[in-house]
Amino acid sequence: MSAPTAGQLVDRRARAVDALTALGAEGLLVTTLVNVRYLTGFTGSNGALLLAADGTGTFLTDGRYRDQAADEVPGLDHHITRDLMGDAAGRMSGLWACETHTLSVDVYAQLGAAGVSTVPAARIVEGLREVKDEGEIDALRRACRLSVEALNGLLAGPLLGRTETDVARDLEWRMLELGAEGIAFETILASGPNSAIPHHSPTDRVLQTGDLVKADFGARVDGYHADCTRTVVLGTADDWQREVHAAVQASQAAGVSALREDAPVAASDEAARQVLADAGWLEQFTTGLGHGVGLQIHEDPFISHRHAGRLARRTTLTMEPGIYVPGRGGVRIEDTLLVTSGDPEVLTTMTTDLLEIA
Repeated sequence: MSAPTAGQLVDRRARAVDALTALGAEGLLVTTLVNVRYLTGFTGSNGALLLAADGTGTFLTDGRYRDQAADEVPGLDHHITRDLMGDAAGRMSGLWACETHTLSVDVYAQLGAAGVSTVPAARIVEGLREVKDEGEIDALRRACRLSVEALNGLLAGPLLGRTETDVARDLEWRMLELGAEGIAFETILASGPNSAIPHHSPTDRVLQTGDLVKADFGARVDGYHADCTRTVVLGTADDWQREVHAAVQASQAAGVSALREDAPVAASDEAARQVLADAGWLEQFTTGLGHGVGLQIHEDPFISHRHAGRLARRTTLTMEPGIYVPGRGGVRIEDTLLVTSGDPEVLTTMTTDLLEIA
């Protein structure tokens, strides 16, 4: 397992302090565990960070994680306590930024009762996490590479006569055998009419000749998530299956081509949807088009016509249009991509052409 270097963690915290300046706060209280991990390296289940505006910081956790924190969290004072928020409040004075979008009502009241003045942190850390450093990109590349390797192995067969659940577990096991620390999310393995359900959970349905089979899956490596979807046909594809797959493939390609540094996030949404509209299938696209991916499987930015921002280089996100025809079947094609100064880098390097599997 590779951890962020001490230098990377110092840089992340320095950028958080820079963003904090606009809020006029004395410091930032970080309680969202994924953000704590991003800024400190801590992978446990109970921790918080007090990051002062001068760049100094205190990491708080309980006695279970004393040794783990000593290994994982460099460059900060450590405080071991059973009362994280009570002790944190005692160390805060003046105005502090808090992650009010995830803070519980009880904890917010506890801080107020201790006389702590707070201001919303405005998703400071989530914003920093959109742009990945080299260590993060390396972990994402490895997660995507072994995910694709696992799927290619699975598609070598046999698939006919097996249940969705069996095939899903086989795919997950292959990822683990190849070195994943875990799966990125619960695998979606949907066959026949079930493939029209965007987030179908595998069942005991047996895969049959003529089925569309949709696999939405990913591996997790060093805490970073891969996300990939491919849809294949068992046997020879019907004309309608070819038509739907071709429309999704063209839509995905149009969306991918719009993922460039400084391009409006909404531009990729418009490009992908226009292809589906021209093909007459837009009403059958009922899910989101894509999202950021990293320490969380779904994180900022989310691709939408409502997103007013622009893409930054070194952002990783998915592009996943689909067509879902109730009672018949559905197709989704999804890749994890890295935004660059030119064409985006596809991290899930596998053909998007329609595969007909014996």
